[in-house]
Amino acid sequence: MTAAAHTKYKNQARILKALAHPTRLFIVEELARGERSVRELTDMIGVEMPTVSRHLSVLRNAGILADDKRGLQVFYSLRVPCVLNFFKCVEAVQRDDGKQAKRKAPPEICCAT
Repeated sequence: MTAAAHTKYKNQARILKALAHPTRLFIVEELARGERSVRELTDMIGVEMPTVSRHLSVLRNAGILADDKRGLQVFYSLRVPCVLNFFKCVEAVQRDDGKQAKRKAPPEICCAT
């Protein structure tokens, strides 16, 4: 593997790791509906604000979220809404449940590229 390929895959893994938590998946899905303040997300998730802030920071540092400070509140939005396409593919794999893998046929369950 070339150094450039290694860097590419390392960066992709960082993004996938940022998404690899149920709370962060919820946050991304909720922000697909529109921007939310940290306070709103804290109320929705039902954990302490520092915990929500850490999750938001992971997603923001991965480049998935954008933040906008307004007075004392910070509002978050999806920076890359196309991440939801990845969710559709994950859901397709869940629905398929490995049935296609046994036949070695290409899955007919995912979105078109």
